[in-house]
Amino acid sequence: MEENTPKHISPDLLFSRGCHVKSSDTGNDDICFKKSCSKLDVYDWLKDLALPDSHSSFDCVEIRFKNNRKDFFRTPSGLNLHQGDIVAVEASPGHDIGIVTLSGELVRVQMKRKNVNPNKEEIRKVYRKARPTDIEKWILAVSRENDAIIKCRVFAVNLGLKMKVNDVEFQGDETKAIFYYTADERVDFRELIKILADEFKVRIEMRQIGVRQEASRLGGLGSCGRELCCSTWITGFHSVATAAARVQQMSLNPQKLAGQCSKLKCCLNYEYESYLDAIKEFPDENIVLKTKKGEANVQKLDVFGGTMWFSYKSNDSELYALQIDKVKEIIRMNKAGNVPEKLEDFAKKHEKKVVLEMVTSTEDLHRFDKK
Repeated sequence: MEENTPKHISPDLLFSRGCHVKSSDTGNDDICFKKSCSKLDVYDWLKDLALPDSHSSFDCVEIRFKNNRKDFFRTPSGLNLHQGDIVAVEASPGHDIGIVTLSGELVRVQMKRKNVNPNKEEIRKVYRKARPTDIEKWILAVSRENDAIIKCRVFAVNLGLKMKVNDVEFQGDETKAIFYYTADERVDFRELIKILADEFKVRIEMRQIGVRQEASRLGGLGSCGRELCCSTWITGFHSVATAAARVQQMSLNPQKLAGQCSKLKCCLNYEYESYLDAIKEFPDENIVLKTKKGEANVQKLDVFGGTMWFSYKSNDSELYALQIDKVKEIIRMNKAGNVPEKLEDFAKKHEKKVVLEMVTSTEDLHRFDKK
């Protein structure tokens, strides 16, 4: 085991950093921490590919900190870093402690994907692998966070500030603390900063975040019964529009469409593009089918089933399921001046054996036979 591996870290203490203590009997010195369910874990699919002799190794690494915070740092020559190494990096002011999530050529790919110029001078530096004293101070700083959140909330309430403090991150050298909060309106927290600085003897920074970021940090269970996507694997948030719900034929009920953050659920975007592709085959939803029995309007769609449900204007309580090829056939007939007899001639036929599967009692069976 590498000398900078903390052997006495509680897994719960650094859980927000995606850390778990490496078991002493694994015999693997390449990674200091076991892989966990951290959404910051990265699979390096280039690590087994040897570089050409003429190609120098990339001098930047990707490092993770608390929750979903990641950044790129430049490594000094001669310092060989691997995934899982604990390192001391440049901060403002002082230094911070982070864990290497990615090294090598894949970092170059990640920087290009995130539009970060590797030749930019503003990229901060990795000082060294963390020393035992660095790690001890880091653990002490992390252990102060829960108490700091509670105290900050008490101070905010006593000052009458309309804000919700939901997270705090102490810098690895215990010289700075970032308090994350949400608020509906502008907050004057100058007096709060003075009180916090006097209480914790560190530099204080207040940083406002959105409700989606708040849900990501606090975690919880969604209506599907699974842990929130934003707290397990989503690292970037994309806007969700009500059009995503309309295309997927969902009821526009805010209580069902909203997540823990009171915003539209991120999962509405997951199948949105698939629905857009499938719905291209459907006729316009505002189409009116003309029959001798009467005109019919669209009531609902089964997108992946390729079915449209129609009802007569004179009787919208009875629905008829038509495959889209049948609907297009009726549309062609109407354009040619022909009017079919009725929708029932084109509707999908439900076999009796399918209905029998829904019969749950002898009384229901007799009622079905009479029909």
